[in-house]
Amino acid sequence: MAGFCSGGLRIFASVSLCVVALSPRAGLAQSGEAVALQVPAKSVPVPSTVSPQLAKIVGAPLRNGWDILPKTGEEWVPIVQATAAATLKNIPAMQERLHVKVEKTTIDGVRAFIITPETISPQNQGRVLLHMHGGCYVLNPGEAALPEAMFMAGFGGFKVVSVDYRMPPEAYFPAALDDGMTVYKSLIKTTDPKKIAVFGSSAGGALTLEMMLKAKQDGLPLPGAIAPGTPMSDVTKVGDTFVTNAKLDNVLVSPDGFCDAGTVVYAKGHDLKDPLLSPVYGDMTGFPPTILTSGTRDLLLSNTVRVHRKLRQAHVEAQLQVFEAQSHAQYYRDDTSPEAKEAFQEIAFFFDQHLAK
Repeated sequence: MAGFCSGGLRIFASVSLCVVALSPRAGLAQSGEAVALQVPAKSVPVPSTVSPQLAKIVGAPLRNGWDILPKTGEEWVPIVQATAAATLKNIPAMQERLHVKVEKTTIDGVRAFIITPETISPQNQGRVLLHMHGGCYVLNPGEAALPEAMFMAGFGGFKVVSVDYRMPPEAYFPAALDDGMTVYKSLIKTTDPKKIAVFGSSAGGALTLEMMLKAKQDGLPLPGAIAPGTPMSDVTKVGDTFVTNAKLDNVLVSPDGFCDAGTVVYAKGHDLKDPLLSPVYGDMTGFPPTILTSGTRDLLLSNTVRVHRKLRQAHVEAQLQVFEAQSHAQYYRDDTSPEAKEAFQEIAFFFDQHLAK
């Protein structure tokens, strides 16, 4: 076999690769512990398997400022304002295309928005969705939090209540969770919990899961279904795609980038492994039917997959949809892309199957 490696395979592989191929134990240290696999640098093109709209998003450069790491809530303020201003420019046209109405409100002292589609299908009369926005616990205040909620209302035909929860420097952990729970408790006073679904992406996906853990702790009835999108389910940064998709995900970019910095500021010294910050470590027994969404380039694909497995291990009905080539939460970047419509209609169908009529 050694002669075959040095002869017949020489034109295809380096000597070191031949050694690995012919020595099953070569990938193990003498102690029996696995060693890191060395992967060569490569160029990753935009695939031809996505829509032209998504191709532009996939092919965009790494997020500007991904490596700026503010250490306090006050240091985050100018970054939050700048990113919010960029998002707000797109809201009016998006609202018009999706045919939704937005109303600002306050629910038991918590800021919120009510997003109502032009047409609510008959089966969705009396149903309501509660939305927890993303943004690494520091970004997307006010109307900047609305795109995902508008996508869900417009593509799904549901009334949506979006929680404008408190963030640093106004408040820190567990303020976002507390605000979400306050709105949920208010909703279940007038609406059958089985006619309510909770959804959100990134930090919003984590908050969706955290709210289920908190509702269980507090003895509250759980909603009829949930949809945590690419949830920040393990902020201790454990998971395969924190490594494999680093610098491939053009949104989050790195496990040690801006999103980690925002979470650390929000946690303010609290144990990051607490299930109310890293819900993958919580007890998911009895959770509502769940649909999870991610993409093949998502830094948090492993976070999403691990939640899916945790739910299945707890015998919870759980569906996982993973989109081609998408980095973190890119399914709600462009409402004109067929991928966005497909993602939210898939979630809407899941909700329709599981919410009480």
